[in-house]
Amino acid sequence: MAAVTQQMSSLPSGLRICTTAPDILYLPELVLNLHVCVFVLQVFGGLVWILVASTYVTPNNPQGWVMFVSVFCFVMTFLWLIIFACGGHKNSSAWATADFIYHFIAVMFYLSASVILAYVTINMKLSTALQVYPFKYYQIDIAAVVFSYIATLLYFIHCILSAVRWKSF
Repeated sequence: MAAVTQQMSSLPSGLRICTTAPDILYLPELVLNLHVCVFVLQVFGGLVWILVASTYVTPNNPQGWVMFVSVFCFVMTFLWLIIFACGGHKNSSAWATADFIYHFIAVMFYLSASVILAYVTINMKLSTALQVYPFKYYQIDIAAVVFSYIATLLYFIHCILSAVRWKSF
């Protein structure tokens, strides 16, 4: 518990990123961005990616944006995790600022993708009732919407905690 209450004016590195707020959120953020990976941390955002990719992707543009956001956030969060784990930030205040800015952008991206995905899923309900799409695709899209909003919430919490750390630097 002492590691969680560390000074907010230092950036953790190594395994300390797994014990400090907001950095502990890297793990579930990655999990929300890629379904199956070597790490246990890939469960939730990846579900969005996998669930959207496993359905009949229509309309293409909104679903393409959802896929882009999911893949982009996974790659960037993974790189961010590696940089922090290796101590590449060298405890610089510029990295604290960059951490806040990245997570703010991720929140905006994921929120827009979540709203679009929910809209497409609502429209898919009528098509499913008319038997244009199998009911299975509708169910998968519902799951993708839920996990997309969970990912948005995690990125939002990380953004707020990063802003607090940035302001205390």
